[in-house]
Amino acid sequence: MITKTGIFSVVGRPNVGKSTLMNALCGSKIAIVSNKPQTTRTRITGVLNHGESQMIFLDTPGLHKPKTRLGDYMVKVIQDTVTDVDTVMLLVEPVARIGIPEQLLIDKLKEFDLPAVLVINKIDTVEKENLLAVMAAYQEAYPFQAIVPVSAKENEGLDVLLSELEKCCFESPQLFPDGMVSDQPERQLIAEIIREKLLNYLDKEVPHGTAVEIEQMQEENGVEHVAAVIYCERKSHKGIIIGKNGAMLKTIGAEARPEIEELLESKVFLQLWVKVKEDWRNNPAQIRNFGYTEEG
Repeated sequence: MITKTGIFSVVGRPNVGKSTLMNALCGSKIAIVSNKPQTTRTRITGVLNHGESQMIFLDTPGLHKPKTRLGDYMVKVIQDTVTDVDTVMLLVEPVARIGIPEQLLIDKLKEFDLPAVLVINKIDTVEKENLLAVMAAYQEAYPFQAIVPVSAKENEGLDVLLSELEKCCFESPQLFPDGMVSDQPERQLIAEIIREKLLNYLDKEVPHGTAVEIEQMQEENGVEHVAAVIYCERKSHKGIIIGKNGAMLKTIGAEARPEIEELLESKVFLQLWVKVKEDWRNNPAQIRNFGYTEEG
């Protein structure tokens, strides 16, 4: 029986493993994962019932210097999320030096006197004795309620982390029903799965200038028909996304379809189109149209 809840924001620099950690904690793919920075664009909620506690995790975009209106929005999401939770989870790499993004987030913690847990990720990439210097640097910088080394990729240290997070939960009825792992609608999850494949298969600036919109979902004879449009910013990018004889678009569809079928628990017929919306990342109306609103 759930008797306590806790709301945790997961913050850190790009590519530190925030989405990977949240997926690992929730035991389900809530957020897309890519080795490219700025993969997460908006605030994503994951839900975990652990013992008597319900933990709500808010994954956020990586803190970066914005270059577009969309980038401005992503940074605002981080700032709003940090101050709107019970506890902040600051995720860092195992480096015994506090970088500029980490210092900016620590300054925000100090400004609002926020309770925080430090999570040192990617410990599978360093010798364990090197972690002592990392822990010492951050202990000096801020009075964290706990410092937990983990490897989200290898599921190492997650039990310890959950135990520490449970201490941060408050007496409260559960906020989400049993079995719910995210507040994202199916259409948004499907769009994000497709965008993940774009990030994984396309190079340089092309995938960052893409957005995915689900135009239609309709069930026919036990098969879910999904029609999605991939928007890009330039005509030259459209050709790259489609590929020679449509090869790249076919690859993206083939990679996305199994995950969509797992999500919907149904056979899926996936149709993809590519359209151009020039410089949409600097157009506030288009940013809102693709679901990136200040309300998250």
